[in-house]
Amino acid sequence: MENFNTEYNFNPEDLEKFRMFHPHAYKRTFDAITRGTRFVHYTSADSALKIINGNHVWARSISTMNDYMEIQYGLDCLNKSLKENYSEIDGIFAEFHEGIVEETINMFNEWMPSFRSSTYMTCISEHDKSEDLIGRLSMWRAYANVNGVAIVMNGGVFLRPSDALGAYTSPVAYLNQEQFNDEFRKNLEILKLEKEKIATYDRDDVRNHLFNAFRFAIFCTKHPGFHEEREWRIIYSPIFQKSDKITESIQCISGIPQIICEIPLEDEESKGLYGLNIKDLLERIIIGPTQQPAEIYKAFKTILEERGVENAHSKIVISDIPLRC
Repeated sequence: MENFNTEYNFNPEDLEKFRMFHPHAYKRTFDAITRGTRFVHYTSADSALKIINGNHVWARSISTMNDYMEIQYGLDCLNKSLKENYSEIDGIFAEFHEGIVEETINMFNEWMPSFRSSTYMTCISEHDKSEDLIGRLSMWRAYANVNGVAIVMNGGVFLRPSDALGAYTSPVAYLNQEQFNDEFRKNLEILKLEKEKIATYDRDDVRNHLFNAFRFAIFCTKHPGFHEEREWRIIYSPIFQKSDKITESIQCISGIPQIICEIPLEDEESKGLYGLNIKDLLERIIIGPTQQPAEIYKAFKTILEERGVENAHSKIVISDIPLRC
């Protein structure tokens, strides 16, 4: 808990609201901080080179992601749990903010078309020490089986709260409907226990926290079949919260022209954003299945040295996992 308030820049009031309205993300974040979790992004060598050389990472529209049920799955789970538990959740807030649950649901439904059309994500995964030399087979297969690269990153910048970019990192929960409803009810029990404290918050504050609880529930709930990915998501919805740091461009990916959002790999320490520059962010690069590992190694060693990364050669390893390209 002390690390939350000091090293990770949580103020006590925000931390308390995080615990009450986002208990799953709170627990996962606390666990990640305790374990010193690192994250990894599996991609092609070409895309990895663009990230490092361009000093930005792409966030792509949710409509282009591998899971064709993106956000619809989470929305279905949320709607069913809200319907089943509506009287109970409404009763928690009715004493001091009558009608706020219905008000928040209506506002959320009005925003849903915009979330569908204007939400961009970058996906990262938890990375274990056991994967340092070879990576994770399922991720090579899914995202980087030809000339693939895994960018392993220090975790601090993803776990510290900051509004500097208007993009936020949150863990994915792999739940079926029954499991989602169990988590939903656990959250209700926490809110019940904290009713007196919540009663001291003004109406707009409570509505905003409820709204964001719904929002992250749909963005960060996936089918259990994807659980091996151990994914966290960097989420950006420019129509909802426009960033003055993230820019848009049109890129052609797999033959499909599309709008992408470019997240700059730059610190802004005055707003609590640090550890995002490439020298602090990069922990290692794992070169995956390829017929040209030596050439890719030399290319990344050169580009890292040009970016001022010390001991660049020691940060690059070649996976010997026997996956046929």
